[in-house]
Amino acid sequence: MKTLLNTLYLTTPGAYVHLDNDTLRVEVERETRLRVPLHHIGAVVTFGNEVLISPAAMMALAAAGKSLVICDRNGRFKARLEGETQGNVLLRQVQWQRITDSDFALDMAKAFIAGKLRNGRQVMLRGAREAKRTEDAEKLTRCALNLAASLRAIKGAGSLDIARGIEGEAARGYFAHLPALLREDQRNDFAMNGRTRRPPLDRFNALLSFLYSMLMNDCRSACEAAGLDPQAGFLHTLRPGRAALALDLMEEFRPLLADRLALSLINRGQLRAGDFDLRTGGAVQLHDDARKVLIVAYQERKQDEVTHPLLGQKGALGVMPHLQARLLARILRGDGDGYMPFLSR
Repeated sequence: MKTLLNTLYLTTPGAYVHLDNDTLRVEVERETRLRVPLHHIGAVVTFGNEVLISPAAMMALAAAGKSLVICDRNGRFKARLEGETQGNVLLRQVQWQRITDSDFALDMAKAFIAGKLRNGRQVMLRGAREAKRTEDAEKLTRCALNLAASLRAIKGAGSLDIARGIEGEAARGYFAHLPALLREDQRNDFAMNGRTRRPPLDRFNALLSFLYSMLMNDCRSACEAAGLDPQAGFLHTLRPGRAALALDLMEEFRPLLADRLALSLINRGQLRAGDFDLRTGGAVQLHDDARKVLIVAYQERKQDEVTHPLLGQKGALGVMPHLQARLLARILRGDGDGYMPFLSR
């Protein structure tokens, strides 16, 4: 099973990354704060304009097949530096041919949606079991029943537009009930009126947006490592600069690697209302220190051991997008009956 390499996240303003032989050295105000061997790193992600990296370090990352991802302070993707394109060009050719097969594309889209709804339903059922108030348990149970109905409806969706409509309606219900999983004393500070982004308009959405950005980068790396074109997806509309397949793949992992983590950080008090800035115009942004807490928690979550439901192998949760990308490549080659999303137990 693939070794889970660490992603080096750089958030400190004024940080500068040098190359020392085969080691990345991070300086802040000319003081060395960190040394990391290059072979221990899977990728480097920077946040904000104040983080700098030397040309030698960029060249070394590209030569070693490690990606450099540049994000703004809110975690929004801006650019990516990579070495030579990986993967078999014949696999990518098949991938593009499959996109034009409307029946195959619809089946793939339905599988990605089903994975997202199934794992979201598990989040609701778990919350209903652990709820301290009967009212909350009943709300979460109703949401789980609605998601189950959406799962049944997805099976019969006759077009991509219908499938997307079912997914959108299910997502609205899911996000409407997500705050019911919070502790009562946190609900006012982390109130959420549906999903908002670009910019997020409340603390909960700001937290989710940051987590989703990190998850998308991981799913894009998984697609590339499997030799797939991350921009050629089935569920998400193709658009210049959009990693549609990475967005497809991340759907089934949103509830597991992002939503549950966000809820845990709030309920355990690791993130509080004071960790967010409320900007003019209604935008909400995480403080620098809060981003560091979030990044550490995300890396720890990726290390949790799970069992792959199809392969029966145990491994870190962060490895599962790589396994799913490889299974997807097999389906595209015609080595399987249909794509099976990763489902939590």
